[in-house]
Amino acid sequence: MADLAKVAGVSAITVSRALRDSPLVNAETRERVRQVAQQYGYAFNVSARNLKLRRSMTVAVVVEMKPTVERQMSGPYPLDLLGGITQELTSTGYSVLLTSLQGGALPNVQAADGVILLGQGAHEDAMHEVQRWGRPMVVWGAVSRHESQIVVGSDNRRGGALAAERFIALGRRRPAFLGDPAHGEFAERLEGFAGALARHDIMPLTPTVGSFTVGAGAEAVHALLDANPQVDALFAASDLLAIGAIRALIERGRRVPEDVSVIGYDDTPLGATYVPPLTSVHQNFIDAGVLLARKVRALIEGEAATSETLPTHLVVRAT
Repeated sequence: MADLAKVAGVSAITVSRALRDSPLVNAETRERVRQVAQQYGYAFNVSARNLKLRRSMTVAVVVEMKPTVERQMSGPYPLDLLGGITQELTSTGYSVLLTSLQGGALPNVQAADGVILLGQGAHEDAMHEVQRWGRPMVVWGAVSRHESQIVVGSDNRRGGALAAERFIALGRRRPAFLGDPAHGEFAERLEGFAGALARHDIMPLTPTVGSFTVGAGAEAVHALLDANPQVDALFAASDLLAIGAIRALIERGRRVPEDVSVIGYDDTPLGATYVPPLTSVHQNFIDAGVLLARKVRALIEGEAATSETLPTHLVVRAT
């Protein structure tokens, strides 16, 4: 760098700033330094820089899910979240290391400057495990569930209330909620749903749902109809569960939405193109990913960060 500075007629720190596109160096000088660097084949020694900074310039993104045939990593969760995270971090010089909890804190994860956890886990077990790694951490999940951690999430209570208000407007009086409240986000959705229904003296049924898949949704609705055939509305905590619910309703001879109204959650492309197109609560995963990245970067750099809740809205389609 010192040699390059002599050739370019500037200081070594100016070379460093110019090659990092620092606003402290004017555009003309940045271009001259880049041209000289290219001419002489100069490139940053990234390892040496990171050693000096005592940073790896890497953020580990941990996905709290076990992929299955019915619930794959290629879905909007977590793919859209990862898109927002990667877009924000790579534009500021960080690398992204994608991993899961299956292998624990591997050496390359332990070397990361910070961690973004996608999903708190049932009873926050995933969050507590990653917290033990001792790295600055930001979590995607239920904002209301944990005040001691920085969490980014959607307004799940509002999403649940919107579903309830839609059912009330349609004249539905015997609704059910499909989802496992052991997960904080699902619990918030149920709280908003039940709270809005309670204002109309309605209490939703809450059948047991084993997982987040289409099959689990179908199985839960078959069992629900066996015990409560009068159900006329289903609010599912994810689009996959909602699609499974519709499958079960059709198999039982129930028309959607004439006999039973169905609302999902996440507003996924799969739900939008399903037949019939699924009414669903929308949450913006890409913006959430950007926020997660900005907040973990702030923690790494010693700046303040706070939890944040993103708005949700209901997308009304055919169910």
